[in-house]
Amino acid sequence: MKKFFIYTAFFSLLIIGGISCKKFLNTEVLGDYPDTQFYKTATQAEQAINAAYQPLNFTSGSQNRLWVFGDIASDDAEKGGDPGDQADIDLIDQFNISPINGNLGNEWGTLYEGISRCNIVLARVPSIDMDKTAQAGILAEARFLRSWYYFTLVNIFGDVPVILEPKNTEELQIPQTAASIIFETVIEPDLLSAAASLPASYGNADLGRATSGAAFALLAKAYLYQNKWDSASASALLVIASAQYGLMPLYSQDFSADYKNNKESVFEVQHLSNQVPSTGNSLNQWFAPRIDGGYGFDAPTQNFVDEFEVTPAGVYDPRLDYTIGRDSMRWFNGEIFSKLWSPTGYLTRKHQQPFSEIPINLKGDASINYTDIRYADVLLWYAEALNELGRGAEAIAPINQVRKRARESYLYDDSLTFYHFDSATSLGTIPTGLLPDLVYTDQVSLRAQIQHERRVEFGFEFHRFFDIIRWGETYATAAMSGVPNFNYANNKHFPIPQSERDTDKALH
Repeated sequence: MKKFFIYTAFFSLLIIGGISCKKFLNTEVLGDYPDTQFYKTATQAEQAINAAYQPLNFTSGSQNRLWVFGDIASDDAEKGGDPGDQADIDLIDQFNISPINGNLGNEWGTLYEGISRCNIVLARVPSIDMDKTAQAGILAEARFLRSWYYFTLVNIFGDVPVILEPKNTEELQIPQTAASIIFETVIEPDLLSAAASLPASYGNADLGRATSGAAFALLAKAYLYQNKWDSASASALLVIASAQYGLMPLYSQDFSADYKNNKESVFEVQHLSNQVPSTGNSLNQWFAPRIDGGYGFDAPTQNFVDEFEVTPAGVYDPRLDYTIGRDSMRWFNGEIFSKLWSPTGYLTRKHQQPFSEIPINLKGDASINYTDIRYADVLLWYAEALNELGRGAEAIAPINQVRKRARESYLYDDSLTFYHFDSATSLGTIPTGLLPDLVYTDQVSLRAQIQHERRVEFGFEFHRFFDIIRWGETYATAAMSGVPNFNYANNKHFPIPQSERDTDKALH
């Protein structure tokens, strides 16, 4: 994995920071690096594909604001932080969004930078004289990553320009292509091609690279977002049947630096602390309270907290306290959480680390990864597709796997005895009535249960707003009823940045 980070950081400097090797110092950069100076060796091919992963990360210099669109735009979170701080994020929270909002330009630029790097790999690497299996793998990684960037683009912005090869500035007058066409002509073909050439797994030096399982999982998600239920269920089943993945025994292990790239991880964005240039995770600072050297953003709402099931004895679904900090409950660093630390009374625990792992002077340079696709995702996508196909009785099993893992946290984590009010419960005992298995009754009820299960299972993993929108106007209007100014027709996608319209006059 260290090799992966070294090459990513090195080649990102070439692309982002200008030319950092002496032989490049006097060369003008036009679109991409000249063939005469780069893209000649297997090592350079690997550096190029590693650089294509870089826009995924949340380093201190990153403009990746996926959490703003996935969390804060939803009913799960408010901006948080101090009043007036990051005012453009607050405008998204209030759905008072204009094309000059800086978060739009940042995310647009980040995603198209990723696409550009993938396009360069796909254009230049085929001509390199290198091992053909390694070459095919690199090209497959580029197709996977390009599909991920386009998938994210269309879910944030809707119809966007399609660019599938390196272009110079004067060639970038390109109109939007309908999102439905992008799914069918870019995302799906790229993922099918990638899945055919990617390996099922890697050794430690290459952890974090896209696998065939990641390609099939993202393909299942893409089909699901288009209501292609047969294809979604088939693709998800390929991941399940591969036997490469499973649920971790303890839900909190998925958000711990001690369990990076675990068996539940299908696609995970890598971070390392204390590197030059930085490859650490800045979300550790963005989301932490001021008392811990953070900014307190992405604050959970009461509506989100109320979504979690609770037994008659007052025992909450343990995922609640693994996901958020709430008043009088244990926090990091031996602290007890105070509701005064957040304007909503809550903060997210995910994406944070204690001082024992990341000292306060490295707060914005954490080592925790971001898992974009978990095996629990695949199980619930599979269940959703089955239910929509009228096979709800079959959909119960994967949902119950997710619920079973959640309630069985009490078998492994003695800290949970602090979080509930049933004094008779102890380690090794599942509280009575906690997250019972579901029994199928009808499609409509099960659909609601799947929607509930996704919300509590994946809270603050930057998926909620996109789930709300894809579930349609009726669901979205009800879910967002407490969010100011939200209108499904007007706000299911965000405006294309004004800076892009100023340069690309072909946009309509």
